[in-house]
Amino acid sequence: MALKDFRELRLDSMSREFGSLNALKGITLTVARGEFIALLGPSGCGKSTALNCLAGLMPLSSGSIWLDDKRVDTLGPEERGFGMVFQNYALFPHMNVAKNIGFGLRMQRRPKDEIDRRVAEAIRLVRLGAQSEKLPGQISGGQQQRVAIARAIVVEPPLVLMDEPLSNLDAKLRLEMRAEIRRIHSSLGCATIYVTHDQDEALSLADRIVVLRDGEMRQVGTPAELYSRPADPNVAEFMGFRNVLPTTASFEGGLSVTLGPAVLAATAVDVTVPGPAVLAIRPEDLTPRPGGSIRAVVQMAEYRGRDFYGLAVTDAGTELYFRAEARVTPGETLFLGADAPRVLVYKS
Repeated sequence: MALKDFRELRLDSMSREFGSLNALKGITLTVARGEFIALLGPSGCGKSTALNCLAGLMPLSSGSIWLDDKRVDTLGPEERGFGMVFQNYALFPHMNVAKNIGFGLRMQRRPKDEIDRRVAEAIRLVRLGAQSEKLPGQISGGQQQRVAIARAIVVEPPLVLMDEPLSNLDAKLRLEMRAEIRRIHSSLGCATIYVTHDQDEALSLADRIVVLRDGEMRQVGTPAELYSRPADPNVAEFMGFRNVLPTTASFEGGLSVTLGPAVLAATAVDVTVPGPAVLAIRPEDLTPRPGGSIRAVVQMAEYRGRDFYGLAVTDAGTELYFRAEARVTPGETLFLGADAPRVLVYKS
């Protein structure tokens, strides 16, 4: 399917206000053709507002949106030519799969032979050939999601917008559809902007992740960059660092931090002077080990296939999430530790 030629989408200080609430604050970002961008953040961070502004469903309060040298935020949703995949699929229940997919082309008054050809291509791309004559109520949730994706891409958009499209699917289908969405994106060569609150989805799908909080961009980077080096404690907490705790940093003989009486070698992210700081450790990196300096008592543990993940409490009452390769039980005393590159330290 040949897509409209373009080089990049540019967001220039894109902002949206609702009365005194600044839902989006000066979002500036360039998205290249073929790139998959995930907007990641908790509820209320502004990610769906950003998507609705891109789609033209909400006007900007200030800033602009550009497709190459063409300003598009002044255009209506239908004039922008973007594809949109909604959380609830928004399929027409009385239309079969093929008619649902071809709806946008019919609204554009395309010739029937062109509609038939492009619908057939889209159905083949999303692997729904055997379901083309069925109604939405006669196919599974995963198949309905594929219909919604096909309807979005059949109009050959330069940009596909997806608003938490997998949230209504069960865990197995979510995993399957992640792979399908990535495959379809790679086949098309268009840009995709994907809204999610699920860090695993963002890490597995995106070329770059934009972490939003309180309407602001907190960090933009590749999945590897955000996974290993979150820019601040808020990003770290959202990227799976469940142990985000106050500490004291010391630089004698290398950076170290304290957790009660325990001392841990650590890695500085933005700390350059000794004193109060914040440490962040992923549960999978905090493990029982010989010489572990953190004494803690197991409160709970659950089996996750190969390992056990649990919650332990230090003598000072600090709760810590950890991983253990061997079975651990409530009431058991552990001595936990983490390698220095996995203990990140931030300004307090």
